[in-house]
Amino acid sequence: MRLMALLAQIFAVSTSVSASAEPLKELNISLSKSPFVLQLLVMRDKQLLQREFKDDGIKIHWHIFNSSPKAASAMAAGNLDIAGSMNTASVLMLNSEGLPVRIMTGTARPSSNFAIVAKPHSHLSIKDLRGRQIVGPKGTFLHQLLAVALEKEGMNEEDVQFINLSISRTLNSILSGNADAALLAGSALVKANKAGAQTIITAEGLVEPTLVMTTTQKFADEFPDIVRRVNKVYEEALLWVKNNPDEAAEMGAKEHGVSFEEAKTLMKRSRYFDKMTKKDVEDLRENQKFLRSKGMMRTEVQVDSLILPIAME
Repeated sequence: MRLMALLAQIFAVSTSVSASAEPLKELNISLSKSPFVLQLLVMRDKQLLQREFKDDGIKIHWHIFNSSPKAASAMAAGNLDIAGSMNTASVLMLNSEGLPVRIMTGTARPSSNFAIVAKPHSHLSIKDLRGRQIVGPKGTFLHQLLAVALEKEGMNEEDVQFINLSISRTLNSILSGNADAALLAGSALVKANKAGAQTIITAEGLVEPTLVMTTTQKFADEFPDIVRRVNKVYEEALLWVKNNPDEAAEMGAKEHGVSFEEAKTLMKRSRYFDKMTKKDVEDLRENQKFLRSKGMMRTEVQVDSLILPIAME
């Protein structure tokens, strides 16, 4: 919450001094290592945005952020125009703190790529986690998965020792045996499983993680044509991944340090998409209820206002 509030202050300063938009000279966009969103990798490595904006003289700069709050911090400071992949829990929390982050398009619904795992060579159930140390990123779908899984077994977070860590630190912690269980996603989950960390439960049937591409309301208002064209390029990349699954898997395997077969599995689990649906909107409302009940959102937001018209079916 402190980080979100700080970002809100930064964003307020950055927007209060803005003048009318000048022609865009540089486009700063990010991708994240944790979710296995190969469309963004295709956009970057095949230079699809460079091709789209070549005649406009717009330079494309790709950035890597391993968490949604870090991407949001860059947005608030004016260093990032578009976050290629952000979980909708973060979108809700950021808007609750006064950062008008908007959804441009959906990217993935990777339920089975989100999981709770036990430390290597141990065999634990959710019930066995009582009193044990669990590490993972707070205020995310993984955190929501933990809460729902505990609740299903008649427990809550007070029954475990939950420690907030980034995905990379979470992976290191569980593999070194410093925690009893961990919240992991994407290639980090595959690496943990490969090292002997058994999956206790996935998000399948419990929560519905949704990843989206976002920008700020300010950027969307000032550069609606840029937003439209980035969306168009994203759809091209999504189609390319669907038509070239083996080459896409090879790209993902190299980028994430997993095998070709593991990349294929991650792709299958990721359930890539573009347009948001009415169900996605309802899921946002349910996620807001959860976040509010856990004290992770200061104020309630109008869910419908978070999605740009271009993002809907």
